[in-house]
Amino acid sequence: MTSNPTILVTGGTGKTGKRIVEVLRRLGYSVRAASRSTEPRFDWDDQATWVDALRDVDAVYVVAASLSSSSLVDQMRAFGKTAKAQGVSTAVMASVPLDDSERSDVVKAAEQALRDAGLDLTVLRFRWFQQTFSEDFLRTDVMAGKIRLPAGNGGEAFVSADDIAEVAATALTNNAHAGRDYELTGPRVLTFDAIAAELSQGLGRSVTYEPLDVNEYLDDQEASDPKEGRETIAGLCQAVSEGHLESTTDDVQIVLGRSAEDFRDFVHRAVSDGAWTGAK
Repeated sequence: MTSNPTILVTGGTGKTGKRIVEVLRRLGYSVRAASRSTEPRFDWDDQATWVDALRDVDAVYVVAASLSSSSLVDQMRAFGKTAKAQGVSTAVMASVPLDDSERSDVVKAAEQALRDAGLDLTVLRFRWFQQTFSEDFLRTDVMAGKIRLPAGNGGEAFVSADDIAEVAATALTNNAHAGRDYELTGPRVLTFDAIAAELSQGLGRSVTYEPLDVNEYLDDQEASDPKEGRETIAGLCQAVSEGHLESTTDDVQIVLGRSAEDFRDFVHRAVSDGAWTGAK
């Protein structure tokens, strides 16, 4: 990597992307946030947009359009070759925890395609964001005082998107992380009942959790999340309900030298920022 690298952040307006852009710019790096609405334009489904976005770039944060796409491996293979041809040396890929599913096989193959292109790859695996409750569809549930999901009594170590951004920025600018595979979690596994209790304490009013049947959730006309994304969310909730996500790692600590943000601290910070005050 050059002494003053230019870094491309795909999904530059997304949950992690916009935060990575902020961190890198604060550190003084030249950053190119890329999406279908930026200039130069970047569209995963239009390879003609890739070259301009990658021109004079040293490192790239890769957020695939969909990790469930049947074309994911071919897309990453083509992108990796294009990036390498443009002089990119480093890539950090946003990914998911692996299991024994067919989807995980595809994800692993997509990651390997970037390595095979000759890029120094760091993989960041993460799950539910803490900010899902303050910026995404569950914000409406929190505002209404009732979180309604088919997640049963399972738990998850919700991770801060801010921690992910700092880890990504570090990996993009420090070659010591090349070849590493990090699974990023918060410091505690929390059930949705526990989440509701933390929110209630922080907000000073009652927030409860109502576990739904999967079919009830999919047919729920009052659900706060978009109907077209409900099957994906139901799948994530199934993993929670079956206890597959009830683990934590020290990877945030390993990379940043500090503990990952606890959900309670996230709630206090979000309350101070007015996250659940008025419309957004």
